[in-house]
Amino acid sequence: MIAPDHTKQLEDLQALLQVTRELAVNTELQPLLACVEHAAQRVLDCERSTVFLYDAVTDELVSQRATGVAAIRFSAQQGIAGEVVRTGQVINVPDAYADPRFNPQIDQCTGFRTRNLLSFPLLCMNNQTVGVLQVLNKRSGAFTEWDHEVVHALGAQVGVAVQRQMLLDAHAEKLRLQRDMNLARQIQQGLLPTAPAVVPGFDVTGWNRPADETGGDCFDHLLLHDGRLALTLADATGHGIGPALIMTECRALFHALSTVTADLADVVARVNNLLVADLSDGKFVTAFFGVLTPEDNTLSWVSAGQAPLFQYHARSGQLLELPASGIPAGIMANFPYDPPTQWAMEPGDFMVLVTDGFLECTNAAGEQFGHERIKAVIHAHSTSTSADIIQAMTRAIGDFVVDQPQGDDLTALVVRRC
Repeated sequence: MIAPDHTKQLEDLQALLQVTRELAVNTELQPLLACVEHAAQRVLDCERSTVFLYDAVTDELVSQRATGVAAIRFSAQQGIAGEVVRTGQVINVPDAYADPRFNPQIDQCTGFRTRNLLSFPLLCMNNQTVGVLQVLNKRSGAFTEWDHEVVHALGAQVGVAVQRQMLLDAHAEKLRLQRDMNLARQIQQGLLPTAPAVVPGFDVTGWNRPADETGGDCFDHLLLHDGRLALTLADATGHGIGPALIMTECRALFHALSTVTADLADVVARVNNLLVADLSDGKFVTAFFGVLTPEDNTLSWVSAGQAPLFQYHARSGQLLELPASGIPAGIMANFPYDPPTQWAMEPGDFMVLVTDGFLECTNAAGEQFGHERIKAVIHAHSTSTSADIIQAMTRAIGDFVVDQPQGDDLTALVVRRC
């Protein structure tokens, strides 16, 4: 190795020290990468530089900044920078166009001509490659062995700084998402009724507990101008923010349409068609759409894929499991749902609606709570209030699963004639 003169060596070491200071004061990734590019050009006396960050998930290299060049993304299995990732070695290319690994397309797009280049890994604390720094066209000629020594120190400093900032950015993004999710949860929970419906002669109570910050279930009741009560319990596919948005739309559509027509069949048909138009393939909503008429004590409903419906007859003590009226909403436009079912409720009669989270919750042995257990709880509390029935079901679920995590949203609605 031909050592550089002591003056040049001291200047390079002082430049590296200055780079360390500059990296320490940058607290955002983009300014940090800009600092790295400028520092590399200054320390290595070159015309252009590019920082490629390594995306281990996609096995790609991404240039979020490149001097004079738009963002670049390519496979880490390609090119000189990709070889640096794969080997962890510094690569010195004295004649770019004579090297088959060099991709001249960027030069063609920018009008810049690459003569030579030095490409080296950016190493984090555990010695893993977090990126590649590539410098082009050394002004004084060819990259030297001393430059190799310099880039080893520079690559280690930059790698640790980039890793630090990426971790800080990821943490900040996690906090931002958590704040957004908390806000979404507050908004969604604010859309649910905060008190039982007030309907003469009836006891109507709903309850909801999402599995995530936001959920794909909802229940709702809306007192209409003529004294009838519109009721719904619905479950969108999945749970989380996406299903929560679907559920918000479904609820809003049912609310709006219930106030403009008393024809429940027409309301359900319109809700279904509007959801079909908006939802992507594989997304749908199972929903109970009902109307309670206190004037004649009747409950009418259409169940779009929401089943079973537990119907309790106080006179006989019989508990029935009723099927859905048709497929879930949002799958097929103009689906011919059955006409609304009508039930003239007698004193003590009630209907229990639950989403599948109740039936499919699982204990440590892998057993599901299932239909028979929920029916047993309903039978045992057949003379209780709606709120007490829901409380008994949730308590039974808790005793069954013990400390197993909640896998799905839980929602219940009970309509009881007093």
